[in-house]
Amino acid sequence: MEKTCTDALPLTMNSSEKQETICIFGAGDFGRSLGFKMIQCGYSVVFGSRNPQMSSLLSNGAEVLSYSEAAQKSDIIIIAIHREHYDFLTELTEVLNGKILVDVSNNLKINQYPESNAEYLAQLVPGTHVVKAFNTVSAWALQSGALDASRQVFACGNDSKAKQRVMDIVHTLGLTPLDQGSLMAAKEIENYPLQLFPMWRFPIYLSAVLCIFLFFYCVIREVIYPYVYKKKDETFRMAISIPNRVFPIAALTLLALVYLPGVIAAILQLYRGTKYRRFPDWLDHWMLCRKQLGLIALGFAFLHILYTFVIPIRYYVRWKLRNTTVTQIANKDNPLSTSSAWHSDSYLALGILGFFLFVLLGITSLPSVSNTVNWREFRFVQSKLGYLTLILCTAHTLDYGGKRFLSPSTLRWYLPSAYVLALIIPCTVLVIKFILIMPCIDKTLTRIRQGWERNSKISSALNGKTDI
Repeated sequence: MEKTCTDALPLTMNSSEKQETICIFGAGDFGRSLGFKMIQCGYSVVFGSRNPQMSSLLSNGAEVLSYSEAAQKSDIIIIAIHREHYDFLTELTEVLNGKILVDVSNNLKINQYPESNAEYLAQLVPGTHVVKAFNTVSAWALQSGALDASRQVFACGNDSKAKQRVMDIVHTLGLTPLDQGSLMAAKEIENYPLQLFPMWRFPIYLSAVLCIFLFFYCVIREVIYPYVYKKKDETFRMAISIPNRVFPIAALTLLALVYLPGVIAAILQLYRGTKYRRFPDWLDHWMLCRKQLGLIALGFAFLHILYTFVIPIRYYVRWKLRNTTVTQIANKDNPLSTSSAWHSDSYLALGILGFFLFVLLGITSLPSVSNTVNWREFRFVQSKLGYLTLILCTAHTLDYGGKRFLSPSTLRWYLPSAYVLALIIPCTVLVIKFILIMPCIDKTLTRIRQGWERNSKISSALNGKTDI
């Protein structure tokens, strides 16, 4: 079994075991951190520097030489310098011939140059074997101990033996090497650390637009309308009351948008009669963003819970409660309404159960949890329990409206209450899903997803037998 390194320094070294020497060009933050990690794992490290005398910041046990002298000490050379300073390597063409050059550089912008830094390095020093690696690991991760995603090191190169040697080093350092193929993948690897939440961009923009729309919609109904018709100043509602309407509506709408693309995909497959045609690009991207949409929806649900908890301590609520109490004392006749009690308790119960399942969906979407369940279990939670969550949350909203659902008295400037808007997409998804699970339709959809095609001669010849 191949030995891997931990973060602790080795207490003893086997003198009979020959240390492999690694050369590092560049004594910056990353070069020093990588060198220190390699020394911890038993490698002999020699640094190549333009100023060999300035070695006070380097690790004990590391040798510092000029570029030419350092290159002669090892056949694996890590280029830990920026692309702008690669030109000096042309002077070392003879010394570097046949050696493995590991490019660890990154750029400042995505697609900053026509070719990747690794491809440029291979053109600059043609007699070498260039491997792209280590650019997805930070100096901080090397110093503090890489965890989770920071353990992954993408590697690519045209020479399979050179790439394998570099990946062996990565594994010895306690990191996880991932082979990405030839050097043509270097540009994608270099762009990876520069991406800022690529799968979160659409969900965040959509959530922001949705929240802004709902906020101004509620402001028109609950602030501007009372001021125009009753001269009442209700601007204080913009701090707590309106956000506490916006967040649950956004949560329910985004949760419905998680399941809407699956419904649309099922309708397309039924319409086309086959699963062997690509979905539109917008639908593909939407389906890939479902996890992010669900997590943002869960965040809005948490905000709704927090805002609800502070309602009893608000001045407006306490003032209204005092006035209501005085009125009740004056009237002395306020019997318990069983129907109102049922309505209130069922509304709260549906909300609590819906939020519980919502949290369960969020937990199972975490990689550390989803990796411990099989595909059937994961699908059961995310699909079956997911739709149950959507049903409970939609019922919670319907119960909140009660008899006021479409009452004309709730309209302001012909605008219905905001919670009515929250029901449009969830109810649409649930109705279509109910139609799709009807036996006559579900049977056809299942056959299509197993490979059957409506207008296929091959399917007719196979009499329903399909390839997996």
